Amino acid sequence: MKSIIFFNNKGGVGKTTTVYHVAWMLSELGIKTIAIDLDPQSNLTSMFLSSERLEEVYENNLPITVLDSINPVLSGDPFYPVHIEEINEYLGLIMGNLSLSTFEDSLSDAWLKCLNRDIYSFRLTSLFNTIIQDATAQFNAEYVLIDVGPNLGAINRAVTISSDFIVMPVASDLFSLQGIKNLGITLSTWKKQWDQRRELKPENISFQIPINLSVPIGYIVMQYSAKESRPVKSYLKWANRIPSVFAEYVLNKDVAIASVEEDDYCIALLKHYRSLAPMSMESQKPIFLLKPADGAIGAHVYAVQKSFQEFESLTRNILDKCQ
Repeated sequence: MKSIIFFNNKGGVGKTTTVYHVAWMLSELGIKTIAIDLDPQSNLTSMFLSSERLEEVYENNLPITVLDSINPVLSGDPFYPVHIEEINEYLGLIMGNLSLSTFEDSLSDAWLKCLNRDIYSFRLTSLFNTIIQDATAQFNAEYVLIDVGPNLGAINRAVTISSDFIVMPVASDLFSLQGIKNLGITLSTWKKQWDQRRELKPENISFQIPINLSVPIGYIVMQYSAKESRPVKSYLKWANRIPSVFAEYVLNKDVAIASVEEDDYCIALLKHYRSLAPMSMESQKPIFLLKPADGAIGAHVYAVQKSFQEFESLTRNILDKCQ
């Protein structure tokens, strides 16, 4: 099993939409996949589930969200197996919860107390790792994709050290460059801090703690406008600065790369399929699986076919980089 966190310090770059579509594409390729919604906003959950199912779960407080496997451990009780909502034979979802943000303070406190070799604190800090391992065993998953919020808080720190790989969805603008810098510096700090804590791990713990791989495998440049199949000039102004910033702050390398299209760490340049997005939301399916019955007729048919090719290429690039 391989776990991948999709993470960016800047919001609004299409991160959740990317996780949704990559998860669906993996299932289309016959690869058993679990998507985990660890963004307290729970947008990934709302993309996967019908309004009727969302109401059933959240109006009735059904104990089947990710938080329902966290709360018992917070109370000092045994871990409760996580619920996996089966989307299809190859795709499962671990549902988010808006109250997940209340876990931040407990994780922050646990992070400090790990330095005192406190077993309970190691258990809390390792809880997302436990959830990933439990879900993988239940679903026999090959890949776990994790969506998190656009912040550098304790939840994202605990999730990151529990992940094998990191993908950064970015936009082509000034603030995305700043987000890459912030995240790169923070990832390096988290890695060093957890390695320090692992050295202090108590010998008598009965659970697995994160091994802290968290390897950045690249970035996806989101939502550009294309002209004659190539990015437009205004987009390139910022996009061509991404490779050097990513190399310096995330990879800790001093590399001069002329353009984003020449960078091996650029997983994909992903177009904004504006006309298909509303159809996708309405039909509860990814844009590349839209049918005429969903409204994908005329010029939309070609756009759907093109989107399938783009997301398949993107997904296969991710798979190659995770080997």
